Amino acid sequence: MRNRLALITAEPTAADLAAIDTEWPLIAAELDVLDAEITMLYAEDHGGPSPLDWRRLRRAEARVTRAAAEVNTRTDPRRAA
Repeated sequence: MRNRLALITAEPTAADLAAIDTEWPLIAAELDVLDAEITMLYAEDHGGPSPLDWRRLRRAEARVTRAAAEVNTRTDPRRAA
């Protein structure tokens, strides 16, 4: 006997979009880290990463830390006080 599958909605709900909107600064910061890491990998083929590449990576990692703390504060009602 076949089980019926639950219907899958084709579009995100308002709650899904709100959650994405809340976490977007963290998502964007993580994408910046990924971009900096990719740049570092390509720099290996051209004599190694420059001091500017390293600084870009450190700043991107710092943005992730700040964004994660901010998202945590916004989503945890005990920390908002």
